[in-house]
Amino acid sequence: MPEGQVHLMVQCMESWFLADRSALEEYYGRDFRSNGLPGNQNIEAISKLDVLQGLERATRDTDKGEYHKTRHGFAILACIDPIMVGKCSPHAKAFLDFLESQLRFA
Repeated sequence: MPEGQVHLMVQCMESWFLADRSALEEYYGRDFRSNGLPGNQNIEAISKLDVLQGLERATRDTDKGEYHKTRHGFAILACIDPIMVGKCSPHAKAFLDFLESQLRFA
C-alpha cells in the first residue's frame, strides 16, 4: 500500500448491510422486518447506535434471532453486494476502487 494510504470504517461494518437489504432478507428469511431498519439511504450518515438498534428490531422475530456481530456479521458480510455498498457509501467506494486498482497491478 502506498505511504499515506489509509481506509477506515466510517461508522461500523453493519452500516454496509443496509446497502443490500435483499441480502439481509435472504439471510434471515421469514419474519425479517426490513421496516425496522433506518430509512436513510446515505448509510454513512446513520449513527452506529441507530444501525444496531435497527438490526435488532428487524431481526428479533427471525429463526436466527436478533443480529449478533460474531454469530451473524461475517456471514452477512460475505453475502452483501459490494457494488451496492459502494453506491450508498462514498468511503466504501473509494476503498473498493483502491482494492481493484491493487489487483490490476498484482
